[in-house]
Amino acid sequence: MNFPKELKYARSHEWVRVEGSRAVVGITDYAQHQLGDIVFIEVPTVGNKVEVGKNFSVVESVKAVSDIYAPVAGVIVEVNEKLGDAPETVNQDPYGEGWIAVIEMSDRANLDDLLGSDEYADLAAKGGH
Repeated sequence: MNFPKELKYARSHEWVRVEGSRAVVGITDYAQHQLGDIVFIEVPTVGNKVEVGKNFSVVESVKAVSDIYAPVAGVIVEVNEKLGDAPETVNQDPYGEGWIAVIEMSDRANLDDLLGSDEYADLAAKGGH
């Protein structure tokens, strides 16, 4: 499993890459591995407000349908439209081309509640709980 050091992680298995006041969000390598082959991703709508811990997207795999939760609060300013035609990108490159959305953060303090890569690796090693 791969957990890049420069990212922050939510206990609900989303990752965050901070770019100024924006947070690029996707699901972790652990999450995509647990889901199996991803066949559909419902990307959020640009302009939607999101709250920490609230569902903002849905990922469907051959195994399950899973909600994706916002790791930070703010407004969706960009979505990865490519995932509509190529949802498997999340399996192939979860931290790169497989990002889901960009959130303009309303409160950077939300980042303080996220895990570092070592903490998240420990969580994943314990079965993700």
